[in-house]
Amino acid sequence: MDSELSQVRHTMQEALQTLSSSSDGVQISEALRSVKHYLNGLQNIVPPREREECSKIHFSTFLQCLVNKLSPDWLELLPAGQLEELWDSFFLESPADQAFLVLMESIIVTAGPSFRLMKMSQVLTKFLKRGRLVELMWEICQQQVPRGSSLLQETLLSKVVCLPDHLGNQMKEHCPSLFFPQNYFPLLGEEMIQVLQKISDSLRGGSDCSISFLSQILAKVCIHGRQKEILGVLVPRLTELTQADCIWQRLSWRLMECVPDRGMEAVVSGLLQEAPGAKVLSQLLGNLVMKNKKAQFVVTRKCLLMQYRYPVSLGLGHVVRGERLQPSVLKDLLETWGSRSAIKHSPVEQQLYISKAEIEHIREELLTTMMGGVQCHIESSLPQVRHLGMIVAETISSRIHSEGPKLKFQYEENTWTRELLSLVNVKPADPGPPASGDDEFVPYDMTRDKELKNTKAPVYIRDCLEALTSSEDVERWEVTLQVLESLIQRNPAATREVSTELAKVLLHLEEKTSMEGFEMLRRRALVAVTIIDPVQYLTSQFYAMNYSLRQRMDILDVLILAAQELSSPKSLEKAKIPGPVEAGIQLSPAPLSPSLSRVPSEDWRRIVEERIKNKTRRFAKVEVNTANEPNKLNSVVGYFFFPLIQRFDRPLVTFDLLGEDSLVLGRLVHTVGILMYFAINTTAAVPMGKALLEFVWALRFHTDAYVRQGLLYAISSILLSVPAERLLEDMTEELLETRSWLAAVAENDPDEDCRKLAMQALLLMEKLKDKLQIGSS
Repeated sequence: MDSELSQVRHTMQEALQTLSSSSDGVQISEALRSVKHYLNGLQNIVPPREREECSKIHFSTFLQCLVNKLSPDWLELLPAGQLEELWDSFFLESPADQAFLVLMESIIVTAGPSFRLMKMSQVLTKFLKRGRLVELMWEICQQQVPRGSSLLQETLLSKVVCLPDHLGNQMKEHCPSLFFPQNYFPLLGEEMIQVLQKISDSLRGGSDCSISFLSQILAKVCIHGRQKEILGVLVPRLTELTQADCIWQRLSWRLMECVPDRGMEAVVSGLLQEAPGAKVLSQLLGNLVMKNKKAQFVVTRKCLLMQYRYPVSLGLGHVVRGERLQPSVLKDLLETWGSRSAIKHSPVEQQLYISKAEIEHIREELLTTMMGGVQCHIESSLPQVRHLGMIVAETISSRIHSEGPKLKFQYEENTWTRELLSLVNVKPADPGPPASGDDEFVPYDMTRDKELKNTKAPVYIRDCLEALTSSEDVERWEVTLQVLESLIQRNPAATREVSTELAKVLLHLEEKTSMEGFEMLRRRALVAVTIIDPVQYLTSQFYAMNYSLRQRMDILDVLILAAQELSSPKSLEKAKIPGPVEAGIQLSPAPLSPSLSRVPSEDWRRIVEERIKNKTRRFAKVEVNTANEPNKLNSVVGYFFFPLIQRFDRPLVTFDLLGEDSLVLGRLVHTVGILMYFAINTTAAVPMGKALLEFVWALRFHTDAYVRQGLLYAISSILLSVPAERLLEDMTEELLETRSWLAAVAENDPDEDCRKLAMQALLLMEKLKDKLQIGSS
């Protein structure tokens, strides 16, 4: 037997010598054919030991020598392409692993473009089209790899997965389309199915095989971000093959179980995206979530509680099918949904995702626990989060009291609410009895009819004050409230005499009857008093004892409306502002009163947005000329602004802005920001800007997203209202620190609206810098 091995070594050495030194085509051809004698195609003639000796020890060196001799002149040593055909055959018929490695390593080190590089890429194309990757993977699956000999597998794994990167880097625009990732990885997926078929046939024949190399390929491809390309082929084929075949089911489960931990997240997340349903996912994964801690964490924690891009019914549905995991996962889901910390620090999209999971899998025994989460959501400052809590509360109520009256909140209908409501099995409304013949008559139009009243309207301010405080006549009380605003506007002198007392009465006034428009009339009268005599009463009462949160927010709304009337630029003369005025985006922090909710907010939002757009690079469309307009707010704006920011950090017994009353703090921040905007062209704009910047800096790390939104809007108001020269002269260091903070918010804040507002403020800063540079030049 040793003589046979010596003959192999002698033949290979002679062939290498001939290749290195000879330029005779016939001699080279004979040397090549002597080596080809040991290829697999003639395995019935060559003893197995000789063939193994040749392939394992000598063949890689021989193939590398062939690559080194490759040149146009060398291939023309024999006519009619004989030498080229013989050269190709060594890579297309030799052991697949060695041929593939030599080709890939040679391509990586060859500078391109060149003849050698193009020729090797052509041979590699033939290698792939002939299915030689199937042979490569099948050879490895058949081997029982001893410990310490996996270096070859690691090298092959890297070259197989990174083939598009290597070819693209070397060949650039000359790279064949077969090596594009969108073409290569689906081909790799198809060939993996063929290898799995060979493994299936082998198992049925009683032979053992290893599937770990295929699992490693799948993991590495998914880690590289190509889940869609490879799983788009594997998932449909495995779904079809595993439906009624236990061997294929076992192969699929084993394929997933052998995925290394470092690639488990990438593989499982890819399956969640590609699997058409929870049943298919369970069919492909089996009990992987129970057996593998990494997979369990990915499915039950990361994909369900930390991300929101996967279908809820898929991930949670797969978990629910595993009864042992179901209770703990649903418990974690409830805890996360009801966590105040999670509500404050996670994006609203994540909370929507978890709320959908809650609605889909509400259970009677978990209803009590869910109610705590409902309360946390309804207490949130963000309207989107409150809406989530309202819809889940409605769903819980319908499950507890299926026959009784339905709990129904008032919330704006949008894409999110419709998506959540679509998950609830809502019964169609009862159409009622069929219409009778009387329904065909046209009703009489009574819209212009007026109710006849015997009570005369008061004509003096003091009479109005008496009627609102001591009158038991309900009709007189209503008539007084209806005419009060016009009386205040017609009698400013009389109003100043009782302005403080009248403001106090209106602020504490409660509805005695079901009067239509009560809130609107009360607030309009309070605004009229504040405009006539803008004393410090309202701002002093904001931090006073024994006021409800609703009254404190009424004070803020009245101050904004009064400031708007006093500032009265031409562009705002006809604008109507709703109760809670927000800065250019839908940030309504609390349900509006019926009267103010009827006033459209589009005019105010459009005006503010237009002014911001006019000062950014992207939206320079219309110039709002307010530079020389008189501002009636000039003499009193300090009374509106400074008292509001002086005591925000001093908690009262029933009022703690830095504690649980963050909703009011958010409204306060938006209010001072809007007052800053109205203070344009006033002498107080510069000190107000300095004070507001300090106020913002103290609260910049607040955990409530609504508060942060107000802070960011306040920064934009400062940039719009304070003259640019004074900003850079008096607040240079503060602006630099603010710029760094805005950049961090724009990149890292979990709330999307905060990121947008920060980016808007950064654009205003850039516009300000450009404006000053142009002015100085």
